[in-house]
Amino acid sequence: MNWKGKVAVVTGAAQGIGEGYANGLAALGASVVVADIDRERGERVAAQLQRDGHDALFVAVDVGSETSAAALVETVKARYGRIDYLVNNAALFGKLDFNPLMSVDLGYLNKVISVNMLGAVVMTRACVPLMASGSAIVNQSSTAAWMNMDYYSFTKLATNGITCVLARELGPKGIRVNAIAPGPTDTQALRDKVPQAYIDMMVAQMPLARLGTPQDLLKALAFLLSDDAGWITGLVMNVDGGQLMRA
Repeated sequence: MNWKGKVAVVTGAAQGIGEGYANGLAALGASVVVADIDRERGERVAAQLQRDGHDALFVAVDVGSETSAAALVETVKARYGRIDYLVNNAALFGKLDFNPLMSVDLGYLNKVISVNMLGAVVMTRACVPLMASGSAIVNQSSTAAWMNMDYYSFTKLATNGITCVLARELGPKGIRVNAIAPGPTDTQALRDKVPQAYIDMMVAQMPLARLGTPQDLLKALAFLLSDDAGWITGLVMNVDGGQLMRA
């Protein structure tokens, strides 16, 4: 794949899987917009991409805010004039407070929903005016969507539904919308949030018994964004070592 001249916006690109996505898409030749609420880390990622000879731009964004998303699009429009790929990766996870649904503060829950669930809607609505036929969107889901464990789970299950609705709405414009559902992936966020004993238990139960890597996910992302997936839309692709099998 050679994506010279293509422009990719990756949210949550300041660290973890999102940083892996940004690095991978840049290596394929795309101009990458590193979009994140964390300015310090986001600028570091963009600066490193530039030092490596890639075209990259950091733009601060709160994906839960229509105003912030609109400001990002104006910046991208002024720099590139177009958006070919949107990767809605941003989510609250590593620092998430996992409280029971029956007792979690509703204000906090609404914040989680605004980022993990509606962030993909906000960003898609803002970016689509700069996207032409042949463009593609990939949303970040999770195998947690089918585990029914907490409110992180249901925001990711909702992401799957949002992906399908957007695929139907944007199909007539020639814009494809798919999602990736990662299994347990070796990132700092996973290490910070999940006890090692639980990680070991999950991995032991998987047919391909290892943690995933951002590189594993990048390969799926590149395919779903590419013209090779030109007749695929509304798909939620598990990349999870067989953790969850859906017949």
